[in-house]
Amino acid sequence: MRDIHEQTPLGEVYMKALMRTQLRLGLLVCAAVFLPLAALPLLLERVPVPHWARPWGAGLPWLVLGLPVYALLVVAGACYVRRAERNERDFDEHVRRS
Repeated sequence: MRDIHEQTPLGEVYMKALMRTQLRLGLLVCAAVFLPLAALPLLLERVPVPHWARPWGAGLPWLVLGLPVYALLVVAGACYVRRAERNERDFDEHVRRS
């Protein structure tokens, strides 16, 4: 821990390792959210609007899919925070042991 506070070369290596781990996690979560959301317009274009939904027009699929999209964002955010905090705890334990 002293190496980090005193900004020694070893402390710098530790901090870069933590930053790489957190960056990797962030990119993974972004990809896990972006890929389904990027595929959504293609899905909506190919799925026909059911006959019972025609009075509401083309906006119905967006309304139906709105809740799952927000749920995906909330779950991804919660998973990110949980894993980022775990990474920091693991980092802290590793630094205290060395």
